[in-house]
Amino acid sequence: MFVHKISNYLQDDLLKESVTYQRILNDGGKQEAIALISRLLKKRFGEFSETIEPPLKALSIEQLELLGESLLDFQGFEEAIAWLNNIK
Repeated sequence: MFVHKISNYLQDDLLKESVTYQRILNDGGKQEAIALISRLLKKRFGEFSETIEPPLKALSIEQLELLGESLLDFQGFEEAIAWLNNIK
């Protein structure tokens, strides 16, 4: 039983260090960030175009974080579109 627990613990540790596991975590975090930014855009500007979703998906986590911070300075939805066009 003790050996089984140690084996499970080691497998969990190895799993967490695997590239695939890290990618799954990263993708989940990215999807949450995209969903949050989408909600913020809609709440702040009262509109959200589905055409903005593909450019959001193309951003890295770091770029999504920067966009989230920049949203506080935008005066209109058009500025969010311009920001996305300039980040490429």
